[in-house]
Amino acid sequence: MMNQPLLQKKDNLTSIQSARLSFPALDQSVNDHPLVYFDNAATTHKPLSVLKSIDQFYSSYNSNVHRGVHSLSEKATEQYENARKSIQGFINAESAQEIIFVKGTTDAINLIAQSYGRSNIQAGDEILITEMEHHSNIVPWQILAEQNGCKLNIIPFNEKGELILENLDQLLSSKTKLVSVVHASNSLGTVNPIETIIRKAHLKGIPVLIDAAQSIQHGKIDVQKLDCDFLAFSGHKIYGPTGIGVLYGKKTLLEEMPPYQGGGDMINYVSFEKTTYNELPYKFEAGTPNIAGGIGLGAAIEFFQSYDINSIIAKEQALLKYGQKKLLEVPGLQLIGTAENKTAVFSFVLKDIHPHDIGTILNQYGIAVRTGHHCTQPVMAHYKIPATVRASLVFYNTEREIDFLVEKLHAVNEVFK
Repeated sequence: MMNQPLLQKKDNLTSIQSARLSFPALDQSVNDHPLVYFDNAATTHKPLSVLKSIDQFYSSYNSNVHRGVHSLSEKATEQYENARKSIQGFINAESAQEIIFVKGTTDAINLIAQSYGRSNIQAGDEILITEMEHHSNIVPWQILAEQNGCKLNIIPFNEKGELILENLDQLLSSKTKLVSVVHASNSLGTVNPIETIIRKAHLKGIPVLIDAAQSIQHGKIDVQKLDCDFLAFSGHKIYGPTGIGVLYGKKTLLEEMPPYQGGGDMINYVSFEKTTYNELPYKFEAGTPNIAGGIGLGAAIEFFQSYDINSIIAKEQALLKYGQKKLLEVPGLQLIGTAENKTAVFSFVLKDIHPHDIGTILNQYGIAVRTGHHCTQPVMAHYKIPATVRASLVFYNTEREIDFLVEKLHAVNEVFK
């Protein structure tokens, strides 16, 4: 077995085993077996620091933000806005005003579709997406198309799960008003060349939205270096709470966009004759926000940054290489998605065995995988399959867990022999 790489903290070296101790949910048994959690693309587990930050908010200074002059409200506001600043620094946004708190990636894309899209995309215009998009980066644009008569164009991918970019210059036509592309595929693991796509789109004056839900937890994203116009991610994918996420947008674009929702805190002045709107980012944050979620996400970002991100990348890539080799030892197993550049996601099928049956048997051994179409039905249609088994890993997973998965896949084959 390969030696476990070390994760480097700022002041000392800490083994992967010690890092796992930060995640209490990983230390449990399922069906009398130690939990092997391979469903990280759906949601990651939460470290103690995140859990404590949420508990501390509710138990010590629970209060609404931005509206109170009493001490609890002032502390809640300070912690909530500090989280926004932490996120700004993490993705290197130019201003904290460019960080919009949303429910998650889906919410962010819908905001762009119904605010930027309805204002800037008209009948006959085109939106360019890819064949490997999550449903949340397809359906909002289809809804917009039904509303205003625009249409979707699709960048296809090859059998390895890599985008075919030979015709990108032709697809980026004078009719294209927005490119919205996934950074890393949730079902294939493919990491797309978004730098190339952004550069080519900008040469024609076309803005670009990046879905970073499956990439934010696997490396470093610098929005100024990328020069993307919008970027969205979900907190629960990067060790934070559910129900909170981030929409980054260039300030000049956000200032021109109308509000997506109306209500409290997004206003400057309201009368029955006219309403004027608050400044950024509050213009897009109507109503009482997910305060605990925002604070928890700030704590998750701080936790993630306490480790050397290059070491995390190296660890996960070692798991990817090891897992691909071991899984191909299972008779009848076919990997779906074999791109050269990908995250540690293993989507696979076993000959003549339905993925749901595989997932049910693996669960009896405490192995948590995802089965189904993973909200990427066009991907399944491309490969002419109904579903896959997906094992998705992050830096707290181990090679020993991969070995156990492979051992039990051999057992699955025996059951159905």
